[in-house]
Amino acid sequence: MPVGTQGTLKGLLPEQMEELDCRIMLGNTYHLGHRPGPELLEKAGGLHKFMKWKRSLLTDSGGFQMVSLLKFAEITEEGVRIESPHDSSIMMLTPEKSIEIQNSIGADIMMQLDDVVHSTTTGPRVEEAMHRTIRWLDRCLKANKRPSEQCIFPIVQGGLDPELRKQCAQELTKRDVKGFAIGGLSGGEEKESFWKMVTLSTDYLPSDKPTYLMGVGFAVDLVVCVALGCDMFDCVFPTRTARFGTALVPTGDLNLAKKMYSEDFRPIDEDCVCSTCKTYNRAYLHTIVTQETVACSLITIHNIAYQLQLMKRIRESILKDEFPVFIQTFFTTMFPNKQYPIWAVNALKSVNVTLT
Repeated sequence: MPVGTQGTLKGLLPEQMEELDCRIMLGNTYHLGHRPGPELLEKAGGLHKFMKWKRSLLTDSGGFQMVSLLKFAEITEEGVRIESPHDSSIMMLTPEKSIEIQNSIGADIMMQLDDVVHSTTTGPRVEEAMHRTIRWLDRCLKANKRPSEQCIFPIVQGGLDPELRKQCAQELTKRDVKGFAIGGLSGGEEKESFWKMVTLSTDYLPSDKPTYLMGVGFAVDLVVCVALGCDMFDCVFPTRTARFGTALVPTGDLNLAKKMYSEDFRPIDEDCVCSTCKTYNRAYLHTIVTQETVACSLITIHNIAYQLQLMKRIRESILKDEFPVFIQTFFTTMFPNKQYPIWAVNALKSVNVTLT
């Protein structure tokens, strides 16, 4: 899911997203709650109508701001009190308030408000946050005024503690919900710890409901974590890296700001069918990256197309029962010297996929 924090994807129009066949994008409850605010969104008929987006929306609950804006936040059992870093205004984000804002936004999938700690945090704070997340889930479910139109995904927490992760997943699955999320990861922890917490979580979540791994967007991570049982992902990486002139390709990252591309008249990716690759070449993009704002838009189009096509090919390979072959081809293309990341090798081996 591309991330449109403020109800817009940086550098792309909603119709361009539709042209790329994007089915769902993400918005942020905390930021949309500040601007434009739930009152205006209700008057507009919800975010779909306000931003002219006809497809699905998922909203983060605002829980991540407990990490990203920690120095501005005070967390209690009632909720989290956050001081805006922009205008110093105060928002008391309780489970009830989070769902109230998300009801106004009109997201198809709403995330519960969870108590989030940094992924490298250890000690009693991790257990406290895990238990509070479960309590807050029940408050969120009770507060949902539109359960037939907007579903809530619970979020598995528990840091890097296997027992806490297991306990949280087992408790959350007692609730009647449409899908689940895995949170509190991809925040700087070691990759070996990361994949083990992912696979442990999916082991205890139902396989017949979607599993959303939050904040993950590197191509290698996407392929590996699908193999570990995850279905949905979001990350600012493809849009943020585009703003610095970097394009995503099957062999890795292409930094178009480098002089080596100044006379390269090939498209970013000769096999890509996005409008940028069909129209522009690397030399032109090299000339305008970090200089002209349109470069951000052109590279973002390609990066989103790359991510969506990657996920589409993964899905098609699963339907054809050819996913292990896809994984091998993907890794051989990305790492032609066969120097695969050790964590990825170990993670895939845990689900009986051996890279040769």
